[in-house]
Amino acid sequence: MVKPARPHTRFEKARIIGARALQISMGAPLFVSEDELREHFSDELIQLYGVEEAKWRVVLDPNKIAMLEYEEDRIPIDVDPHSGGV
Repeated sequence: MVKPARPHTRFEKARIIGARALQISMGAPLFVSEDELREHFSDELIQLYGVEEAKWRVVLDPNKIAMLEYEEDRIPIDVDPHSGGV
């Protein structure tokens, strides 16, 4: 995906991640692979399921998946900044 022209504000970031998490929860395709999810959240998966079971489990939390997609610049959502001025 294309990097934004300027960094997102914390409010834009929250809106983008929230909108993407909603899409994911409704069954939208993911822009990260299961292997990337396992790798990024391996410590959490091991803590929840143990070492052996964590090898085949994946994270299912839409918010965490959306955050990872945002960090990897893979979310196909961007904000259209207003050109300010009153």
